[in-house]
Amino acid sequence: MRTLRQPQHSHGQSSRIRWSKAVRALPNHATSGHGNVWRAISHNKLSWIGILIYLLCIMVALFAPLIAPFGPDQAVTVAGQWAANAPPGLVSRFGTTSLARDIFSQLVFGTRAALLVGLSTAFLVVVTGTIIGLISGYYGGWVDSLLMRLADLVLAIPFLPLVIVLVAFWGPSLSHVVLAMGLLWWSDIARVVRSQVLTLRERGYVKAARVSGASDLRIMFVHIAPSVLPTSLLYGALAIGWGILTEASVAFLGFGDPKIISWGYMLQDAYISQALSRGAYYWFVPPGICIMLMVIAGFFVGRGAEESLRPARRGD
Repeated sequence: MRTLRQPQHSHGQSSRIRWSKAVRALPNHATSGHGNVWRAISHNKLSWIGILIYLLCIMVALFAPLIAPFGPDQAVTVAGQWAANAPPGLVSRFGTTSLARDIFSQLVFGTRAALLVGLSTAFLVVVTGTIIGLISGYYGGWVDSLLMRLADLVLAIPFLPLVIVLVAFWGPSLSHVVLAMGLLWWSDIARVVRSQVLTLRERGYVKAARVSGASDLRIMFVHIAPSVLPTSLLYGALAIGWGILTEASVAFLGFGDPKIISWGYMLQDAYISQALSRGAYYWFVPPGICIMLMVIAGFFVGRGAEESLRPARRGD
Protein backbone atom coordinates (compact mmCIF):
# COMPACT_ATOMS: atom_id res chain seq x y z
CA MET A 1 0.00 0.00 0.00
CA ARG A 2 1.49 3.30 -1.11
CA THR A 3 1.83 6.09 1.37
CA LEU A 4 0.96 9.55 0.20
CA ARG A 5 3.94 11.83 0.44
CA GLN A 6 3.73 15.55 0.72
CA PRO A 7 5.08 17.30 -2.38
CA GLN A 8 8.58 18.58 -1.88
CA HIS A 9 9.27 22.18 -2.84
CA SER A 10 12.57 23.37 -4.11
CA HIS A 11 14.37 26.23 -2.43
CA GLY A 12 13.21 28.61 -5.16
CA GLN A 13 9.60 27.49 -4.83
CA SER A 14 9.71 27.93 -1.05
CA SER A 15 11.06 31.44 -1.48
CA ARG A 16 8.29 32.28 -3.94
CA ILE A 17 5.66 30.96 -1.52
CA ARG A 18 7.05 33.05 1.33
CA TRP A 19 7.28 36.02 -0.98
CA SER A 20 3.68 35.67 -2.18
CA LYS A 21 2.45 35.62 1.44
CA ALA A 22 4.48 38.70 2.22
CA VAL A 23 3.17 40.48 -0.86
CA ARG A 24 -0.45 39.71 0.10
CA ALA A 25 0.16 41.22 3.52
CA LEU A 26 2.14 44.17 2.20
CA PRO A 27 -0.66 46.49 0.99
CA ASN A 28 -2.32 46.69 4.40
CA HIS A 29 1.00 47.43 6.03
CA ALA A 30 2.17 49.91 3.44
CA THR A 31 -1.01 51.90 3.28
CA SER A 32 -2.02 51.80 6.92
CA GLY A 33 0.21 54.76 7.73
CA HIS A 34 -1.48 56.93 5.13
CA GLY A 35 -4.91 55.90 6.36
CA ASN A 36 -4.04 56.67 9.96
CA VAL A 37 -2.68 60.07 8.99
CA TRP A 38 -5.81 61.01 7.07
CA ARG A 39 -8.11 59.75 9.83
CA ALA A 40 -6.19 61.74 12.43
CA ILE A 41 -6.26 64.88 10.29
CA SER A 42 -9.95 64.53 9.40
CA HIS A 43 -10.93 64.10 13.09
CA ASN A 44 -8.81 67.02 14.30
CA LYS A 45 -10.51 70.43 14.30
CA LEU A 46 -7.24 72.32 14.22
CA SER A 47 -6.16 70.32 11.17
CA TRP A 48 -9.33 71.33 9.36
CA ILE A 49 -8.60 74.97 10.17
CA GLY A 50 -5.16 74.59 8.61
CA ILE A 51 -6.58 72.83 5.55
CA LEU A 52 -9.19 75.56 5.09
CA ILE A 53 -6.49 78.23 5.27
CA TYR A 54 -4.50 76.42 2.60
CA LEU A 55 -7.58 75.97 0.39
CA LEU A 56 -8.47 79.65 0.76
CA CYS A 57 -4.95 80.69 -0.25
CA ILE A 58 -5.04 78.34 -3.24
CA MET A 59 -8.37 79.81 -4.41
CA VAL A 60 -7.06 83.36 -3.98
CA ALA A 61 -3.90 82.51 -5.92
CA LEU A 62 -5.84 80.89 -8.77
CA PHE A 63 -8.33 83.73 -9.13
CA ALA A 64 -5.99 86.61 -8.23
CA PRO A 65 -6.64 88.59 -11.46
CA LEU A 66 -10.39 88.45 -10.76
CA ILE A 67 -10.10 89.37 -7.07
CA ALA A 68 -7.51 92.14 -7.26
CA PRO A 69 -8.85 95.44 -8.66
CA PHE A 70 -5.38 96.46 -9.89
CA GLY A 71 -2.16 94.82 -10.95
CA PRO A 72 0.56 94.41 -8.31
CA ASP A 73 2.76 97.03 -10.05
CA GLN A 74 -0.06 99.24 -11.32
CA ALA A 75 -0.24 102.79 -9.95
CA VAL A 76 -3.62 103.96 -8.67
CA THR A 77 -4.66 107.33 -10.05
CA VAL A 78 -7.42 109.73 -9.04
CA ALA A 79 -8.32 112.60 -11.40
CA GLY A 80 -5.11 111.97 -13.32
CA GLN A 81 -2.93 112.16 -10.19
CA TRP A 82 -1.11 109.35 -8.41
CA ALA A 83 -2.90 108.40 -5.18
CA ALA A 84 0.28 107.80 -3.18
CA ASN A 85 0.08 106.96 0.55
CA ALA A 86 -3.70 106.99 0.42
CA PRO A 87 -5.41 105.51 3.50
CA PRO A 88 -8.04 102.76 3.19
CA GLY A 89 -11.18 104.15 1.63
CA LEU A 90 -13.03 104.41 -1.62
CA VAL A 91 -9.87 104.55 -3.72
CA SER A 92 -8.32 101.42 -2.23
CA ARG A 93 -9.56 98.88 0.30
CA PHE A 94 -6.24 98.67 2.17
CA GLY A 95 -4.76 101.96 1.02
CA THR A 96 -1.85 102.56 -1.33
CA THR A 97 1.95 102.53 -1.07
CA SER A 98 4.33 105.43 -1.51
CA LEU A 99 4.40 104.57 -5.23
CA ALA A 100 0.58 104.59 -5.41
CA ARG A 101 0.33 100.80 -5.71
CA ASP A 102 -2.77 99.12 -4.31
CA ILE A 103 -1.89 97.23 -1.13
CA PHE A 104 -4.85 94.86 -1.39
CA SER A 105 -3.86 93.86 -4.94
CA GLN A 106 -0.27 93.25 -3.86
CA LEU A 107 -1.53 91.14 -0.97
CA VAL A 108 -3.66 89.02 -3.31
CA PHE A 109 -0.92 88.47 -5.89
CA GLY A 110 1.58 87.82 -3.10
CA THR A 111 -0.36 84.64 -2.32
CA ARG A 112 1.00 83.12 -5.52
CA ALA A 113 4.60 83.71 -4.49
CA ALA A 114 3.89 82.39 -0.99
CA LEU A 115 2.36 79.13 -2.24
CA LEU A 116 5.07 78.68 -4.87
CA VAL A 117 7.83 79.03 -2.28
CA GLY A 118 6.05 76.98 0.40
CA LEU A 119 5.05 74.03 -1.78
CA SER A 120 8.35 73.95 -3.68
CA THR A 121 10.35 74.03 -0.46
CA ALA A 122 8.24 71.28 1.11
CA PHE A 123 8.58 69.05 -1.97
CA LEU A 124 12.34 69.53 -2.23
CA VAL A 125 12.92 69.02 1.50
CA VAL A 126 10.71 65.92 1.71
CA VAL A 127 12.25 64.26 -1.36
CA THR A 128 15.85 65.00 -0.36
CA GLY A 129 15.44 64.09 3.30
CA THR A 130 13.48 60.91 2.60
CA ILE A 131 15.95 59.60 0.02
CA ILE A 132 18.98 60.30 2.21
CA GLY A 133 17.24 58.76 5.24
CA LEU A 134 16.31 55.63 3.26
CA ILE A 135 19.85 55.13 1.95
CA SER A 136 21.46 55.80 5.32
CA GLY A 137 19.17 53.51 7.31
CA TYR A 138 19.07 50.69 4.77
CA TYR A 139 22.77 50.31 4.02
CA GLY A 140 24.16 51.29 7.41
CA GLY A 141 27.92 51.02 7.95
CA TRP A 142 30.17 53.69 6.48
CA VAL A 143 27.35 54.99 4.26
CA ASP A 144 25.22 55.66 7.34
CA SER A 145 28.12 57.30 9.19
CA LEU A 146 29.01 59.52 6.24
CA LEU A 147 25.45 60.73 5.61
CA MET A 148 24.67 61.31 9.29
CA ARG A 149 27.89 63.29 9.81
CA LEU A 150 26.85 65.38 6.82
CA ALA A 151 23.44 65.87 8.46
CA ASP A 152 25.14 66.94 11.69
CA LEU A 153 27.23 69.45 9.73
CA VAL A 154 24.13 70.90 8.09
CA LEU A 155 22.39 71.18 11.46
CA ALA A 156 25.36 73.05 12.89
CA ILE A 157 25.29 75.71 10.15
CA PRO A 158 23.30 78.88 10.97
CA PHE A 159 20.30 78.51 8.68
CA LEU A 160 19.12 82.02 7.78
CA PRO A 161 22.59 83.63 7.44
CA LEU A 162 23.72 80.91 5.03
CA VAL A 163 20.49 81.20 3.01
CA ILE A 164 21.16 84.91 2.68
CA VAL A 165 24.77 84.28 1.63
CA LEU A 166 23.74 81.70 -0.99
CA VAL A 167 20.99 83.91 -2.41
CA ALA A 168 23.33 86.90 -2.51
CA PHE A 169 25.93 84.78 -4.33
CA TRP A 170 23.49 83.17 -6.80
CA GLY A 171 21.36 86.25 -7.32
CA PRO A 172 17.94 87.32 -6.03
CA SER A 173 15.37 84.81 -7.22
CA LEU A 174 12.59 82.73 -5.70
CA SER A 175 14.10 79.57 -7.18
CA HIS A 176 17.42 80.36 -5.51
CA VAL A 177 15.69 80.87 -2.16
CA VAL A 178 13.90 77.52 -2.51
CA LEU A 179 17.13 75.75 -3.55
CA ALA A 180 19.03 77.21 -0.61
CA MET A 181 16.34 76.07 1.83
CA GLY A 182 16.27 72.61 0.24
CA LEU A 183 20.03 72.25 0.70
CA LEU A 184 19.87 73.17 4.38
CA TRP A 185 16.57 71.76 5.62
CA TRP A 186 16.66 68.08 4.76
CA SER A 187 18.67 66.91 7.77
CA ASP A 188 15.77 66.73 10.25
CA ILE A 189 13.67 64.53 7.96
CA ALA A 190 16.67 62.38 7.05
CA ARG A 191 17.52 61.60 10.68
CA VAL A 192 13.94 60.68 11.59
CA VAL A 193 13.44 58.57 8.46
CA ARG A 194 16.77 56.84 9.02
CA SER A 195 15.76 55.81 12.55
CA GLN A 196 12.55 54.25 11.20
CA VAL A 197 14.32 52.44 8.37
CA LEU A 198 16.74 50.82 10.84
CA THR A 199 13.72 49.00 12.30
CA LEU A 200 11.79 48.42 9.08
CA ARG A 201 14.69 46.76 7.27
CA GLU A 202 14.50 43.86 9.75
CA ARG A 203 10.78 43.22 9.19
CA GLY A 204 9.67 39.94 7.70
CA TYR A 205 8.26 41.32 4.47
CA VAL A 206 11.55 43.13 3.76
CA LYS A 207 13.55 39.95 4.35
CA ALA A 208 11.14 38.08 2.08
CA ALA A 209 11.67 40.66 -0.65
CA ARG A 210 15.44 40.35 -0.24
CA VAL A 211 15.30 36.55 -0.44
CA SER A 212 13.16 36.70 -3.57
CA GLY A 213 15.90 38.66 -5.32
CA ALA A 214 14.41 42.15 -5.23
CA SER A 215 16.98 44.89 -5.77
CA ASP A 216 17.96 47.29 -3.02
CA LEU A 217 16.29 50.17 -4.82
CA ARG A 218 13.03 48.25 -5.11
CA ILE A 219 13.10 47.28 -1.44
CA MET A 220 13.79 50.84 -0.32
CA PHE A 221 11.33 52.69 -2.53
CA VAL A 222 8.54 50.10 -2.94
CA HIS A 223 8.50 48.21 0.37
CA ILE A 224 10.01 50.57 2.96
CA ALA A 225 9.25 54.06 1.66
CA PRO A 226 5.42 53.81 2.03
CA SER A 227 5.87 53.21 5.76
CA VAL A 228 8.03 56.31 6.32
CA LEU A 229 6.12 58.70 4.04
CA PRO A 230 3.64 59.76 6.77
CA THR A 231 6.56 61.04 8.85
CA SER A 232 8.03 62.82 5.84
CA LEU A 233 4.69 64.44 5.02
CA LEU A 234 4.40 65.64 8.60
CA TYR A 235 7.65 67.55 8.23
CA GLY A 236 6.56 68.67 4.76
CA ALA A 237 3.41 70.30 6.17
CA LEU A 238 5.55 72.22 8.63
CA ALA A 239 8.05 73.14 5.91
CA ILE A 240 5.37 75.00 3.91
CA GLY A 241 4.88 77.63 6.59
CA TRP A 242 8.53 77.89 7.52
CA GLY A 243 9.51 78.19 3.86
CA ILE A 244 7.15 81.15 3.47
CA LEU A 245 8.52 82.68 6.67
CA THR A 246 12.11 82.28 5.50
CA GLU A 247 11.37 83.82 2.11
CA ALA A 248 9.70 86.75 3.86
CA SER A 249 12.77 87.20 6.06
CA VAL A 250 15.12 87.11 3.08
CA ALA A 251 12.93 89.55 1.12
CA PHE A 252 12.59 91.88 4.11
CA LEU A 253 16.39 92.07 4.37
CA GLY A 254 16.54 93.10 0.71
CA PHE A 255 17.68 89.82 -0.88
CA GLY A 256 14.35 88.85 -2.44
CA ASP A 257 13.40 88.85 -6.09
CA PRO A 258 12.53 92.48 -6.97
CA LYS A 259 10.48 91.34 -9.97
CA ILE A 260 7.98 89.37 -7.86
CA ILE A 261 5.61 90.87 -5.31
CA SER A 262 5.65 88.74 -2.17
CA TRP A 263 4.52 89.36 1.37
CA GLY A 264 8.12 89.76 2.45
CA TYR A 265 8.69 92.32 -0.30
CA MET A 266 5.65 94.26 0.95
CA LEU A 267 7.10 94.35 4.46
CA GLN A 268 10.46 95.53 3.17
CA ASP A 269 8.80 98.20 1.02
CA ALA A 270 6.79 99.43 4.01
CA TYR A 271 9.91 99.53 6.20
CA ILE A 272 11.92 101.51 3.65
CA SER A 273 9.03 103.93 3.20
CA GLN A 274 8.82 104.43 6.99
CA ALA A 275 5.22 103.28 7.14
CA LEU A 276 5.47 102.66 10.88
CA SER A 277 6.56 106.19 11.70
CA ARG A 278 3.66 107.54 9.63
CA GLY A 279 1.17 105.24 11.34
CA ALA A 280 0.38 103.39 8.10
CA TYR A 281 -0.49 100.12 9.83
CA TYR A 282 -2.73 99.16 6.92
CA TRP A 283 0.43 98.69 4.86
CA PHE A 284 2.48 96.19 6.87
CA VAL A 285 -0.10 94.52 9.14
CA PRO A 286 -2.00 92.57 6.39
CA PRO A 287 1.07 90.79 4.92
CA GLY A 288 2.29 90.05 8.45
CA ILE A 289 -1.04 88.44 9.32
CA CYS A 290 -0.97 86.37 6.11
CA ILE A 291 2.52 85.06 6.88
CA MET A 292 1.45 84.21 10.42
CA LEU A 293 -1.66 82.36 9.19
CA MET A 294 0.36 80.22 6.77
CA VAL A 295 2.80 79.22 9.50
CA ILE A 296 -0.07 78.40 11.87
CA ALA A 297 -1.85 76.38 9.15
CA GLY A 298 1.23 74.21 8.68
CA PHE A 299 1.44 73.65 12.43
CA PHE A 300 -2.26 72.71 12.66
CA VAL A 301 -2.03 70.19 9.80
CA GLY A 302 1.20 68.78 11.20
CA ARG A 303 -0.42 68.42 14.63
CA GLY A 304 -3.14 66.22 13.16
CA ALA A 305 -0.59 64.05 11.37
CA GLU A 306 1.55 63.83 14.50
CA GLU A 307 -1.33 62.29 16.45
CA SER A 308 -1.42 59.37 14.02
CA LEU A 309 2.31 58.81 14.40
CA ARG A 310 2.27 59.10 18.21
CA PRO A 311 -0.98 57.51 19.42
CA ALA A 312 0.03 57.95 23.04
CA ARG A 313 -0.29 61.69 22.67
CA ARG A 314 -3.90 61.63 21.43
CA GLY A 315 -6.26 63.44 23.69
CA ASP A 316 -3.55 65.79 25.03
